[in-house]
Amino acid sequence: MVTLFRRALVAIGVAGFIAAVLRLRGSGGTPVRDGGWRELTGPDLR
Repeated sequence: MVTLFRRALVAIGVAGFIAAVLRLRGSGGTPVRDGGWRELTGPDLR
């Protein structure tokens, strides 16, 4: 019974570690600096 509890704790710990690594690593690259909202004029306005 104790070994089952210990295995569950290890599994939760490993899952938490992997989640933390993925969260800290992020998606990679730099965010886009252009774009965003712009006012539509002329033929763009439909």
